[in-house]
Amino acid sequence: VQQISGMLMELFQRARLEKPGQVDPRATEFTLSLLAAMYDRSGKGYINTRSAAAALIALSGDTLLAKYRAFFQFYAVPGGKAALITRGALRSLLTDLNQIPAIVGESCTLSCVEIATHSCFHGVPNSAIVEEKFLSWLRSEPAVLLWLPTCYRLSATEMVSHQARCR
Repeated sequence: VQQISGMLMELFQRARLEKPGQVDPRATEFTLSLLAAMYDRSGKGYINTRSAAAALIALSGDTLLAKYRAFFQFYAVPGGKAALITRGALRSLLTDLNQIPAIVGESCTLSCVEIATHSCFHGVPNSAIVEEKFLSWLRSEPAVLLWLPTCYRLSATEMVSHQARCR
């Protein structure tokens, strides 16, 4: 938790420099509290940094494709010429990401994660897949992660303005 707190302080300090006045002074505290609620429910003071990174990526304002690529980079393993994501790594990613909707009572069962993993690896003889297959599967908007593109679309529409007058 201490290590993640330090990283968050640095992250939000940089954000304050880039966008003065737009970052709440308590952003580190709030974010750390959210991460602890998602990934340290027992209060042991330990949060897996990869899980925290997945949550921060998912909650970032970046594009869906950039988020999907970042997920792959964090969870993939080296595999000869290209990095690969294994079934176990995908299960781990989905479990980590599903802590986000779980915090607001929208949890997914373990069977949802297994069904999603099976659908991603459907027709794949190997135990791991390349980034392009992973991205293609995510673009199909699997049910287990449907909240992610939905939240992205909602946040993207906040910036839309129409030059129309109401009568």
